[in-house]
Amino acid sequence: MSKRRIAAIMGGLLAVSAMASCSAKQETNREVLYQVSLLQGLTFGDYNGSVKAAELKKNGDTGLGTFDGLDGEMIVLDGVVYKAASDGKVSVVSDNEKIPFSNVTFFDTDEKQKIENVADMAALKSLLDKKVEEKGANSFCVIKIEGTFSAMNVRSEYKQSEPYKPLAEVLETDQTFFDYTDIEGTVVGLYCPPYMNMLNAPGWHLHFISKDKAKGGHILGLGVSSAELSLDYTDGFNMQLPDNDMFKNFNLTIDQSDDIKKVETGE
Repeated sequence: MSKRRIAAIMGGLLAVSAMASCSAKQETNREVLYQVSLLQGLTFGDYNGSVKAAELKKNGDTGLGTFDGLDGEMIVLDGVVYKAASDGKVSVVSDNEKIPFSNVTFFDTDEKQKIENVADMAALKSLLDKKVEEKGANSFCVIKIEGTFSAMNVRSEYKQSEPYKPLAEVLETDQTFFDYTDIEGTVVGLYCPPYMNMLNAPGWHLHFISKDKAKGGHILGLGVSSAELSLDYTDGFNMQLPDNDMFKNFNLTIDQSDDIKKVETGE
């Protein structure tokens, strides 16, 4: 075989190898929960967006969070980032919208079941807790509940201006509530294990978006008539910290469990 022929073959093999390497690098690990900042940073009052929606969508197609200036509640569903604003209306945000806090993953259904006649939030969380306990309570779990809800009680917040108040103070005066009955839509939820208590809120965090994509918010109460529950268990975790002076100077060793409970439950 001529030297020219050997060189041509070697060149071709190197090109194929480079393409394979590039393709491997581009493959997305779908078994990772991607988090922007700490919930504890948000509760202290860091509402400065640090990641754009376009970047968030590269890391997941399902999840929840909020927006720059605490401008409403986020629902990420099927790769679309929705904002449930303080007036209760829902819109699709631009790729340039900045985000101070969020959790997303690429949703792959690990388990699915029908649920009916779930009376309230406590009954739903009891059902969901049993599911994660069966799998192992130290994994993350993202859920979707699609169906008809006999009751849906949600909240959102007014956009804040600097200097920012802590989140618990904002919710004393600057949140709005919306109550719906017999409404179709999707609950997007996240379970964080107990060891996440310094990075997020352990337990369940649920947001809602209606089927017509017109209503939504952070869920404070609900009733399920008939729905399909899908669960995605996830063991990977990746966190992007904000790069700003406010976050860098927080004393994150302070116990915020009472404020986080108030933020999550409204109590």
